[in-house]
Amino acid sequence: MRLRNGGTTILLCGEAGQGIKTLEIMLLSSLKLSRFNVYGTEEYMSRVRGGMNITEIRISHHRVRAFSSHADIVIPFHKGALPWISDRISGDTVIMGDSRNMEKEFMREGKTIEIPLTDIAIRAGSRLYINMVVGGLIPGLFDGTLKLMNEYILKRFMSKGKDVVDGNLRALEEGYALGKKVKDTGSFVPAVKKDPSVAGDIVISGTEAVALGAMAGGMNFLSFYPMSPSTGVAVFAAAHSEELGILVEQAEDEIAAGNMAIGAWYAGARAMVTTSGGGFSLMTEALSLAGMAEIPLVIHIAQRPGPATGLPTRTMQGDLNMALYAGHGEFPRIILAPGNMEQAFRLSGAAFNLAELFQVPVLILTDQYFVDTHYNIPETDLERIKRDGYISEAGEDYRRYILTEDGISPRAVPGNGKGVVIANGNEHDEWGDISEDKELNRKMQEKRAIKKMDKIRKHAEMPEIIGNTGAKNAVVSWGSTYHTVKEAVERLEKDVMLLHFSWVHPLPGNLRQVLEGKTIMSVEQNVGGQFADMLSRETGLNIRYKVLKYDGRPFSVEELYEILNSIMGGEDGR
Repeated sequence: MRLRNGGTTILLCGEAGQGIKTLEIMLLSSLKLSRFNVYGTEEYMSRVRGGMNITEIRISHHRVRAFSSHADIVIPFHKGALPWISDRISGDTVIMGDSRNMEKEFMREGKTIEIPLTDIAIRAGSRLYINMVVGGLIPGLFDGTLKLMNEYILKRFMSKGKDVVDGNLRALEEGYALGKKVKDTGSFVPAVKKDPSVAGDIVISGTEAVALGAMAGGMNFLSFYPMSPSTGVAVFAAAHSEELGILVEQAEDEIAAGNMAIGAWYAGARAMVTTSGGGFSLMTEALSLAGMAEIPLVIHIAQRPGPATGLPTRTMQGDLNMALYAGHGEFPRIILAPGNMEQAFRLSGAAFNLAELFQVPVLILTDQYFVDTHYNIPETDLERIKRDGYISEAGEDYRRYILTEDGISPRAVPGNGKGVVIANGNEHDEWGDISEDKELNRKMQEKRAIKKMDKIRKHAEMPEIIGNTGAKNAVVSWGSTYHTVKEAVERLEKDVMLLHFSWVHPLPGNLRQVLEGKTIMSVEQNVGGQFADMLSRETGLNIRYKVLKYDGRPFSVEELYEILNSIMGGEDGR
């Protein structure tokens, strides 16, 4: 199936070191500036040089935010790229570029446009300028503007000298002229119109949305140990640390990063750790400490395929069970999984309020696909997230762990009042002193694991419901699959509704009545259907179909459409 009104999808295929990532960021900003809706995502190998890197860019006159498997234009930067993506090339795909980079079996009359990219780059001054030639070619095809591209080159390469700047600009301009020529001669005419309404939009990635949301939520301390694909959040925060008053600390290992954040919260800061699954597994001792000491903690986990090192640059939703059960003993936690940039901004900010209100760990689950995806959204107001304050003053008789009806004790920080503020990782009494009194120990366990969780569950958000709530079929999804599932479901001419969960745990208590009696299909990217199992366990509902993918690549709209259509076609004609 090819997407209807899906705009134009372009694949850029090159090796690590050929500037594909730089080109993607430049093109998305330039095309948005040219009044197009844009979407970009990337697939890359764990290589510093070589390998096979692919960037997908969708250009449209309406908002596009989902991964498509069909390619309208393919531009290979080196030999071997076309066989690697052969399953995404159809009879309608136009291949542009050097003939030396095209295998003969892919060259078809009327669908192959030979462009001497390398020769143009060399003529401009260096073979390395090939990405700039393409950076001009694509805006030329779409009557775009080069203003931002020129500004980027001047800023990026000024330190390398005038010759380098001039060479990149020449490559860009020659590519642009060539793109205009291809369009004007009718060799390729894109059926995409400009959208004036995007003028005030910003192009943002999942990485930036998480970081900006945390900043808006009052984050003033971030600790991390580098681990793809999560490190970008720390890098972005560090780049803005001085202007926003954020201390960013690279720890010696993951457990140190977790303990640093706990110490920062204890002292009154709002702290976050950013990591991936392998790093989170090393800080579960810190998670238990936060649970026992009832110290707030926010952890961002950008998932990638495991076990162990797995596929460090690919995507998967395989860490939900670990997020649910990590840490010894029983204590509550909240798990959030944004599905779009707006949710990432809102939930990353809200995570700090939730952590402070309930004095529990809050885990934000994203994945490689989500953090490395960009698209345009209306500009976000960094001040619109309310920063609630839940810090109390410690009186002289202050009891940090006083037993309360709802399980939440007033939380003070050292220096705020005359009382002593104790945090204890051992079982303790109301003041925080170690205790092995059996009746008190029982009450403290119930305080944390039962009373507090009951109150959290009352705050749990319902999933976003799209479509007719009376439909016979229900598709459920969570996290990064949001836009892909949404676009696939919207294209189904079936009796179906979609429930997308961005608040993953605990689930709200009234889900059963929403889903009861429906044929339920759960879409997620892991081997066992972790969310489906949790949903079934908590609601008692039968999840009839698990639609799963676990090859390290995201679902595409086309494949999801085909799978869901096939399932519902076989369900008594539904």
